[in-house]
Amino acid sequence: MVRLRKKPRVLLVTPEITYLPESMGNISRYVAVKAGGLGEVIASLTKSLYEHGADVHVALPHYRRIFKNKINKLFDQNSGKTKNCQFLDRRIHLAEDRAFYYIDSVYSAQANENTKISLAFQREVINNIVPFVRPDLIHCHDWMSGLIPAMARNMGIPCLFTIHNVFTVKETLSAIEERGIDAAPFWKNLFFARPPLHYEESRETNPVDFLSSGVFAAHFINTVSPTFLRELIEGKHWFAEESLKRELKFKLEAGCAVGILNSPDPSFNPGNDQSLPFKYNAGNFALGKTQNKQRLQKMLGLLEDEHAALFFWPSRLDSIQKGSPLMSHILYDVISKYWRLPLQIVFVADGEFQQYMRQIVSMFNLSERVAVCDFDDSLSRLAYAASDFILMPSAYEPCGLTQMIAPLYGSLPVGRDTGGIHDTIKDLNIEKNSGNGFLFESYDPEGLMWAIEQAVSFFQLPPIIKESQIARIMTESLASFHHSVTANHYIDLYERMLRRPFLPTR
Repeated sequence: MVRLRKKPRVLLVTPEITYLPESMGNISRYVAVKAGGLGEVIASLTKSLYEHGADVHVALPHYRRIFKNKINKLFDQNSGKTKNCQFLDRRIHLAEDRAFYYIDSVYSAQANENTKISLAFQREVINNIVPFVRPDLIHCHDWMSGLIPAMARNMGIPCLFTIHNVFTVKETLSAIEERGIDAAPFWKNLFFARPPLHYEESRETNPVDFLSSGVFAAHFINTVSPTFLRELIEGKHWFAEESLKRELKFKLEAGCAVGILNSPDPSFNPGNDQSLPFKYNAGNFALGKTQNKQRLQKMLGLLEDEHAALFFWPSRLDSIQKGSPLMSHILYDVISKYWRLPLQIVFVADGEFQQYMRQIVSMFNLSERVAVCDFDDSLSRLAYAASDFILMPSAYEPCGLTQMIAPLYGSLPVGRDTGGIHDTIKDLNIEKNSGNGFLFESYDPEGLMWAIEQAVSFFQLPPIIKESQIARIMTESLASFHHSVTANHYIDLYERMLRRPFLPTR
């Protein structure tokens, strides 16, 4: 009879994380790497699980150049402890391979390099980290760990696969095995471009889809919002392949798929955010936001007017997801329509559309009304605190964090009704004392303009009405958008997969 551990051990497999609790190990404060929201989510989940008393372990690549000298010194002092993968901490496990020793970011601009990095990482997890940790449950994230659920199913280890972003790569079994992963024991659990006849027939010519393999093999899957899961299955997004839609549908019909919303890091709180010159809460936000608005306007060379309606763009200025083309189309019209108000817009975001925003500002001499800035975390936090509204006109949104962060600061979202935005933002209804933002449905410039107009109408209401709504929204958001809420959902899911309590006491 197998003796069960009193407290099940879970291994989180992730390509990125923004921080780890210091008490997890002597390298925790040096391990930080981020490409997007995934890193923030994993950090919050790990922290919350650890604070709950869970036996949680984290596996990620050892990005030596990113982690830099301090952690390398620790590794030099402890070299030779293992053959291929060094374990300096009981809970933090860094995969070793030159594929990611000298890179400056999680992902490369070259797709084949990303596949190489992914295979090196998964090889170390499969060959070294899993045997060392001996987890009761494995929690994998995105395509970079898409082969591991097949290994886990073959070993009888319950595996949860979380989809943050719908992106994948494909590679043949022969190429996978050349990178040191013996896929023969679990090849039947992988998802191929076409149904395989047998191992040898498919080895050289039938590519494996990493993301669909993760969905196909995992015991349970989740997306990072319920609506995004439904949208994928219903075929509402062009980028989702038919094979992925089908596998997600099968999982949902089998009762093995859910949507679990992400949540912001606890540091996003205007009452204790160290980036803010003027801290505030729901009880004194009117003064605090005014002071922060004046500071931001002066810093960026905007017209200094505490009565200006300030809109903040906190997302990437990309060409596909975040709605940048819509904003560039109406930027001049918005500013000119509300010239006397006045209306101001602050962009704190990188991306290919940044140059177009700068060109519009320069062409129409809007520098006192519009500021376009490179992303900076401190500046972004100040903009949350200074702004009245944030702009989030996404074409699609797996979850999104900015629409949850903004209401914490008393900045109301103006966004498109899709994915995680739909699950977290409801239309403001003053009569019913409900809602927390302004949504539009059609992905077009007219829809965005209409939503901005609704926001401005709210902004122009008498202060007593407007401020009571903002105070309510801040209070409700603090209770709802919290990493403990997300962690509890995952713990409940772990317990369901393990068919027993995840923690000794709840």
